[in-house]
This record gives sequence, structure tokens and C-alpha cells, in this order.
Amino acid sequence: MTTKFTLPPLPYAYDALGPYMSAETLEFHHDKHHQAYVTNGEKLLEGSGLEILPLEDIVKESFGKNAGLFNNAGQHYNHVHFWNWMKPNGGGNKLPGKLQAAVDSDLGGYDKLRADFIAAGTTQFGSGWAWISVKDGKLEVSKTANGESPLVHGGKPILGVDVWEHSYYIDYRNARPKYLEAWFDNLVNWAHVEKMFEEATA
Repeated sequence: MTTKFTLPPLPYAYDALGPYMSAETLEFHHDKHHQAYVTNGEKLLEGSGLEILPLEDIVKESFGKNAGLFNNAGQHYNHVHFWNWMKPNGGGNKLPGKLQAAVDSDLGGYDKLRADFIAAGTTQFGSGWAWISVKDGKLEVSKTANGESPLVHGGKPILGVDVWEHSYYIDYRNARPKYLEAWFDNLVNWAHVEKMFEEATA
């Protein structure tokens, strides 16, 4: 039995992200949706020939070749990080030094980054994600459909927000822009973003 797919515990209590993300949303999103990607991904990995690879490589290698495995592996990868990209009392426009410098030089500063990131999430048609990633040595904002991420488009994600309806519908109904604003302003764990930025640029 492989163990590439395990559901990580949340790094905070279910009710820790209120009022911006409710305990009910987190329970459904983590315990049901993420668990399903883990369960299905584990089954689909068996016999795929990719069993020995790390998760990132399973995502890259299955993209465009094994849709079922990719959908679950991609979403598992995205969610493993999604939980860590949030924290209670997160957000704020004071970013760690090196990250702030890159945001200023590559993305036009914090306010433009915020506007572009929220616009990417708002305009992603249907299910998907909005991202900040490092690509060709620079930061970029992008959006992807379904379980795709910058990983399969030559980039390394350092921040992503889930815009599938299960991520916000209980709390915000169909008001996706409101969810994205609340998420960016109050939940982003910039310390984890900085850690991934350093790894991506090392």
C-alpha cells in the first residue's frame, strides 16, 4: 500500500478562521472534499507506474496523461498547501522583506497584487484556483481551472486560493469576490508564502 496520499490535520481548530471561514466550511472542505481526493488518489496511484515519485512529480507526470489520477493528485497537492496558506488573524499588507521586494519589482506593489489576485479568482470561470507563483525567476499572478496549478505550467506556486464553490458557498453563497477580499485581507499566512518563495527561488 502506498502512502503518498494522506490527509494532513488542519494546523488550527475548525472554528479558528471565523468569521471569514466558518467551522462548517472547514469541516466539509477538509474532512469530506480533501479526504475524497486522498482516498481516490491513493486508489488511482496503484498500478499507474508513478508510485515511487514524490507528490509534485506525480502531479506533473499525470497531467495530460492520466486524468483521474491528475485530478485527485492535483487537488491533494493544492489542498495540502491551502490549509497552510491560511491562519487566524492573517492577511495584512506588511509582507516579509524579500517577498515585499519581489512583489514591488515584479507585481507593481501590494495594492496591485491584491487587485490582480482577487480579479484572477473572480474571473476564473467555474471551479479552479487563483495563484501567485515563481516562474522564470519572477513572481506572477495567474488562474487555473479545476485541479491545475502553476506546477504543470512551468511555475512554482507560493500562494493559492480555492475558488471551487465548496470553499465559500456556505459562508458567502454566490458572492465569490466578497470571499476573495475577506480571504486575502484576513486569512493569508504570509510567513508560509515567504517560506515557499524562498524554496522556489533557492
